[in-house]
Amino acid sequence: MVLLPLSKLYGFGVGVRNLLFDWRILKSKTFPVPVVVVGNLVAGGTGKTPHAEFIIEQLKYKYRIGLLSRGYKRSTKGFVLATRRSSPRDIGDEPFQIYQKFGPDVTVAVCEDRCAGIEEMLRIDPKINLVVLDDAFQHRYVKPSLSIVLTEFNRPVFYDRLLPYGRLRESTKSLSRADMVIVTKCPEQLKPVEYRIFKNNLKLFPYQKLFFSRYEYQPLQPVFPDEARPAPYLSWLNENDSVLLLSGIANPRPLVRYLRTFHAKVKVRQFPDHHFFTRKDLDSLCRLFDDMEGERKLIITTEKDAVRLASNPYFPQELKEYIYYLPIEVRFDTHTPDSFETELQKALLEVSSK
Repeated sequence: MVLLPLSKLYGFGVGVRNLLFDWRILKSKTFPVPVVVVGNLVAGGTGKTPHAEFIIEQLKYKYRIGLLSRGYKRSTKGFVLATRRSSPRDIGDEPFQIYQKFGPDVTVAVCEDRCAGIEEMLRIDPKINLVVLDDAFQHRYVKPSLSIVLTEFNRPVFYDRLLPYGRLRESTKSLSRADMVIVTKCPEQLKPVEYRIFKNNLKLFPYQKLFFSRYEYQPLQPVFPDEARPAPYLSWLNENDSVLLLSGIANPRPLVRYLRTFHAKVKVRQFPDHHFFTRKDLDSLCRLFDDMEGERKLIITTEKDAVRLASNPYFPQELKEYIYYLPIEVRFDTHTPDSFETELQKALLEVSSK
């Protein structure tokens, strides 16, 4: 008996499932409204939620949008609709972040079964005429109107391997199902050779569009607005100041690099992605902060971490005035032939006209 490596078995299983959909033995369900899928081929960290927020921002004045997510690491099961009483533990940190940001402009819900989730959202809010699925590229039981796949600039899928030896959930051949591919977290200035590397290695078909995006960091915001001092500007920091970066995201490296472009000393306290901070974690954070030296000391975290920290009953009162989060906004490269915003609108118009 020949035993295959786990990565081969994983890839084999995903490949068989995809073939069953391709041969229509397994069926994909079509819905009466357009469905935009935002996903990736790897296990986390490509920026799906910021890009889903960008899409919502672009489309919210033309459509009544429903955002559906699995709600990773939530404490609930089944379909849950986001309301004013929801918490990150109820629906997951990323859906909660989107709900907080867009409020009544978007219906936000979570459900492991995307088909059942869409059906329930449309029943609850019949005015929804566009559904955005966050992290659902592998969920082929829903037939998407538009599939958008993300890959990181510094960790592109064509240099990766299948789990557990790499981060790929499925083979790069699955990119053929995407309508658009976005290279995320790019540097501010891309070189011509970098465009060519991605274009040549991704090997997209003529009907597929390729875009490049980057993060633009916004001014600091207090995690506890009623407790904090006015938020400082990072440009004010000098070599006598200290910053403690508190991170519970999949890939904090771009943020670490960004903070180190300023003059303060930077210390990093990293936790796993979607981590719910315990009393022990926060007691440790308190001791770490006390041990830091500097004329001015700050704790900086991400927007996703901030939504979990703000509702955490164990967060030390004495640290609330020192902790801020750094919002990010997605910006698309303007040197490519096509505009992402224009192509997105055009693709949805084509779907609606069919």
